[in-house]
Amino acid sequence: MRFAVVVFPGSNCDRDMLHAITDGLQEEAAFVWHTETDLSEYDAVLLPGGFSHGDYLRAGAMGATAPIMQAVKEAAAQGKPVLGVCNGFQILLESGLLPGALLRNEKLSFICRNVPITIRSKDTMFTNQFTNDEEIVLPIAHGDGNYFCDEATYQSLAEHNQIIFTYPNNPNGSVHDIAGITNKEGNVLGMMPHPERAVEALLGSTDGVRLFRSILIHWREAHVLNA
Repeated sequence: MRFAVVVFPGSNCDRDMLHAITDGLQEEAAFVWHTETDLSEYDAVLLPGGFSHGDYLRAGAMGATAPIMQAVKEAAAQGKPVLGVCNGFQILLESGLLPGALLRNEKLSFICRNVPITIRSKDTMFTNQFTNDEEIVLPIAHGDGNYFCDEATYQSLAEHNQIIFTYPNNPNGSVHDIAGITNKEGNVLGMMPHPERAVEALLGSTDGVRLFRSILIHWREAHVLNA
């Protein structure tokens, strides 16, 4: 399986993401600059965290207009896994690939620490190696991680099982404790916690490896069935 790690000016988790795939998962990954327009050679797309374009205007707003995003939308429409973490989540929201918005943290301070995360659905291509209601530990590092949506959007997310991760102890004020959501089709995931920073025991958790392994297992099963 081959992963694209999209790099924007200001990305700072791109190398962590590449390491998670090549060392943690033992699969292929390559950096793709934000000005590229073709992702057809890749099986999955990863949008890393950081401060794309310095977070000018709004976090992720300028990244959402990058030339690469049309190719990301095409990959999503083809059913390929698309994962956006932290600033990558912000870009997915700004580009319309996911509903809602990310606001400043409730206490207006940057948060950087390991936090517990609850798995709300194991029936996705990103979480098939977890169990429902399992609690894992992942790091967060954000100042604009307060997820918001109106009540109608929340009801739609809940009805279509799109709420994948929640915080048992809400660190940032996110509505209904939401930490990560998918699109209705289930192949685009945005999340604030950093799974790529939790792939080695030395870093305090290996729980993130299972998210990437879930993608790989789903992809292999789909290709075996279609072979």
